[in-house]
Amino acid sequence: MSTPPSTPPSSPLSSTPRTTVGRLRERARTDRDDLYAVLDAGLVCHLGLVRDGTPVVIPTGYGRLGDTLYVHGSSGARWLREGPVCATVTHLDGVVHARSVFHFSMNYRSAVVLGEARLVTAEPERTDGLRAIVEHLAPGSWGYARVPNRKEMAATTVLALDLAEASVKVRTGPPSDDAEDITDEVWAGVVPVHTAHGAPQPDRHVPVNAPLPPHLRPS
Repeated sequence: MSTPPSTPPSSPLSSTPRTTVGRLRERARTDRDDLYAVLDAGLVCHLGLVRDGTPVVIPTGYGRLGDTLYVHGSSGARWLREGPVCATVTHLDGVVHARSVFHFSMNYRSAVVLGEARLVTAEPERTDGLRAIVEHLAPGSWGYARVPNRKEMAATTVLALDLAEASVKVRTGPPSDDAEDITDEVWAGVVPVHTAHGAPQPDRHVPVNAPLPPHLRPS
């Protein structure tokens, strides 16, 4: 499978003015591995762009190959075009309860990628990008289900976004209460938030007691 060139995993993130964390800089992550970890753990990204002078944010699935992020949509979608975009992936890991409402917060991992979206038309990158999107959302499915035919490929647009300009920000741990607020009379701490897959639910056309395909079986 052909993949775009990838940046060495140990390389640092870009430090452009647009992607340098200003407030709470101690939460910034500077290694490219941290960017990969946030992207690879997510399922939905929010793609921000400007269309006809109006800012628009679209939630969509995505996939990563090396240092390239791929998204897809209908070839008739007006929003899916080349141009400047901002892609964001966020994980909510916990709600932070403080003793002062000023210090209520969230534990999170977030990545922001800025760049020029590139229309992918050449093979094998176009098919590789679609495979990456499907495999990211549902690992093992590309080799199990029918692959797109010529008509379906013609109805699909694929965009690529280089990960060269990106930032990562992470918050962990307890609340940051002021010393004068710390008292035994008020509870403070973290309420964890988890996202988990449930048991597969078969379509009504699947025969009763049909076994799950290997990629859906519990590991």
